[in-house]
This record gives sequence, C-alpha cells and structure tokens, in this order.
Amino acid sequence: MKSLFRHTSLALLIGTAALATSVQAQEFKAGFVNTDRIFREANTAKTAQAKLEQEFARREKELVDIGNSLKSATEKFEREAPTMAESQRTTRQRQLVDQDRDFQRKRREFQEDLSARKNEELAQVLERANRVVKQVAEAEKYDVILQEAVYINPKHDITDKVIKALNAAK
Repeated sequence: MKSLFRHTSLALLIGTAALATSVQAQEFKAGFVNTDRIFREANTAKTAQAKLEQEFARREKELVDIGNSLKSATEKFEREAPTMAESQRTTRQRQLVDQDRDFQRKRREFQEDLSARKNEELAQVLERANRVVKQVAEAEKYDVILQEAVYINPKHDITDKVIKALNAAK
C-alpha cells in the first residue's frame, strides 16, 4: 500500500512539475523584428532615403559631369597624342592626371559625406523603430524581441506590426 501511495505521489508530483513547466513555457513570449525590412519598407525610411537623394543630387550630378568631361578629354588626348609635340603631350598628360586626381578626391569626399548622412538618417529611423517595438512588446506582453537571429520561425516575426505602427505614427 505504501509503495502504491509512493508511486502515485511521485507520478502526481512529476505530472504537476511537467504541467507547471508547460504553463511557464507557454507564458514566455518571444518576437522578432527584421530591421532590414524596416529600412526598406517603413515610410520613415523611404522619407529618409528621398531626403538623402534630394540633398546629394546636385553633387552627384556634378561628379557625373566631371567624370564625363574627363573621359572626353582623355579620349581626345588619345586621338591627338600621336600628332602632338612631346612637350605638349607631356603637359596635357600631366593636366589629365591632375584632373583625374581631383575627380577621385571629390568622389571619395562625396561617398564619405553620403555615408555619414545615411548613417545619421538610419540611426533616426532605427531609434523610432525601437520605440515602436517597445510599445508593441509592452502592449502585447512580449518577454523578448530579437532584432538579429540565424533562424526565426515566421510565426514570431512582428516586423509587419512594427512597420504598420511606424507608418501610422506619422
């Protein structure tokens, strides 16, 4: 009788522990946000991209014009070089090298400036997105929201909710 009672008690204890563990596991709620999608699809990110394009369009056009001009000058030099005097050829070649060096410097500065501004704008978008993620997490009682993972089951992806909330926040 004691043995039967002990086995029954042990089975009841194990069952209760398994049920408690199961209930605890169900209470833990995790979500995932794909920041790359937010940067591509959220209206704030699209607005930031348009702002950058507008801000850098003039400089980009100038660089394209300088590049085309340099290319034309180089082609003209290559056509005329065989008929030029040595001193004239050397002078024009030096001018082209100087123009190319100036062009490369301007292009590098443009890329650095664009990259710095892009990082600033994306940081602002990410800051807004993180606020929205926190609001969604608190409203829906998530225990953790991940932004980067090797694999996420799509049922845990809340990116659409975050993008929708971000777009509605305007």
